[in-house]
Amino acid sequence: MSAPRILIYLLRRDLRFADNPVLHDISRSCELSHQPYTHLLPLYIFAAPQVEVSGFLISESERSPYPEARSTTSGFWRCGPHRAKFLAESVWDLRKSLEIAGSGLEIRTGLVGQIVKELIDAFTENAKHGEVAGVWMTSEEGVEEQREEQDVRKAVDAAGKNFKLWTDEKYYVDDRDVPCKTPRELPDVFTSYRKQVEPLRDAPRRTLPVPKKLLPLPGFVPGQKAPFKTPNSLEETITCLTKPLEKDLGLHNPPKWPSDATSAHPFLGGEHAGHERIKHLVESGNMTTYKDTRNGMLGLDFSTKLSAWLAIGCVTARQIHHYLLEFEDGQTELGKGVQGYGKGENRGTAAVRFELLWRDYMRLCTRKFGHHLFRVEGFRNDKSTAWKYPDKDKDAQKKIMRFLEGTTGTGLIDASQRELFLTGYTSNRARQNVASFLAKHLGIDWRIGAEWYECLLIDYDLSSNWGNWQYTAGVGNDPRGEARVFNPVKQAFDYDPEGAYVKNWVEELRGLDDPQYVFQAWRTPVDARKDVKLEGVQWVEDPLKKIEFRVSNHGGRGRKAPGKGGKAGGSRGGGGGGSSGTRGKEGGGRGKAEKTRGQGRMGTMDKAIWNGALSTQ
Repeated sequence: MSAPRILIYLLRRDLRFADNPVLHDISRSCELSHQPYTHLLPLYIFAAPQVEVSGFLISESERSPYPEARSTTSGFWRCGPHRAKFLAESVWDLRKSLEIAGSGLEIRTGLVGQIVKELIDAFTENAKHGEVAGVWMTSEEGVEEQREEQDVRKAVDAAGKNFKLWTDEKYYVDDRDVPCKTPRELPDVFTSYRKQVEPLRDAPRRTLPVPKKLLPLPGFVPGQKAPFKTPNSLEETITCLTKPLEKDLGLHNPPKWPSDATSAHPFLGGEHAGHERIKHLVESGNMTTYKDTRNGMLGLDFSTKLSAWLAIGCVTARQIHHYLLEFEDGQTELGKGVQGYGKGENRGTAAVRFELLWRDYMRLCTRKFGHHLFRVEGFRNDKSTAWKYPDKDKDAQKKIMRFLEGTTGTGLIDASQRELFLTGYTSNRARQNVASFLAKHLGIDWRIGAEWYECLLIDYDLSSNWGNWQYTAGVGNDPRGEARVFNPVKQAFDYDPEGAYVKNWVEELRGLDDPQYVFQAWRTPVDARKDVKLEGVQWVEDPLKKIEFRVSNHGGRGRKAPGKGGKAGGSRGGGGGGSSGTRGKEGGGRGKAEKTRGQGRMGTMDKAIWNGALSTQ
């Protein structure tokens, strides 16, 4: 009997069982009389440059061989506690699906290329148990992700095995249908691209069916190499991922949970939870009303909140589209009786498709601009802005700390920053204002805020987040560039007119009734501050920015003083967002060699900017 021929399927951001082209192809091959592979080894690796892996060490006496997984510009953890939990849930949900299908999922820790090489070598040394005949993985657009692909290809080619890089099919428009033949042909304005692929309802391809059968797991699988261990449960995985992270993430005065506040994103990770969310949105009518509610800030259903599942491939954009088609055409019982059922595309479902295409576009921008995604000059190579850098400006250090802690004195910004820290989520509208506040009102290097989002957001997505931060900072794809400035006070009056959102997360402001005081507490009359316990509060007495906007005595919109921050309009940007600085080639970095990661393990305060930002009271 011949030795098993093993196919390794390396998963990254394609954590789903259904509509998975790799598993679909493997399932079909099971029906062939002659199969190139006899066994399947699904593999997920917690990559050391992207998530902190020291929590997986066998014992406290061991030391990780890898630099800490911190961002380059600010030294924040690249994957904070909220996303770590969601990621772990997604990995274990997929593992369960694979086990039900007679397969499984091996979990490892380390560098992607190195782990693959170790597995190939281990099977070679134990040839009686089989050989690795091929390695498949799905392509990604990021510079860092493509470096992983190169490392894996190098290891596989050196061993004389088969390597295949599959097209990433979690997006709305399939790569084979993108109208641009080369990345350079991608329009620099989203509207131009959208017109090329309209009508959007006809753009996606069909979803792929759930695999009926998979190849079995090998009888022998080499274990995780020291000094790391393999977690045996979801709970242990979450503990390993979050154990190294400081509870306060280095903040002097981290936000505390306000009484009666609840998360707008309490959802579990994983394919099953993602599909349950989509079904709920259809059945509740929230897909139909999405266009009218998407700029909300409080509650579970004002927006779809599908971005976290989309980001790591638990669901695909075309699966969402398929649910919408069935609802619009009345093909199933899902959503029957809901407004719009069986009546074709409506304002809400069209708006959902629009947003899915925006995610596509941001991903294509990453393909076009590569490492420029992480540079302060952005896609536009704009060197005209005199950014403030905290390693050179002590005043900027102080402002950054207050910005992170949600004590800027601008209500909407503080509410969003506190919500983000505590829950891993904040709305698209809030994100746009936060990004504009840091970049346009304070003039501070936008990458610092983007890295903070990368650390904390559950729905962090490489392209959407970096691209949207650039957009809002005025160095990305926004045709208006520097001219678009969000006025967070006007925006608060527009989208939180009673101040309910701000008071929900900034509990200190609940004693105020007048929204203009809620949105800028420094406007509260001095003799009234004592009664509401705001007397002597730093961010009330000394806000980072006094923005000239108020409601007039006649109930109309206020006016701003010239140069004090303009209108925002219904612009793109900030949504779903996270970013970080340009990463060097060493240690799995993302950008070109502007900076490199440290060669050893860093302490909490070892990064210069992080040091400065967190050591100034």
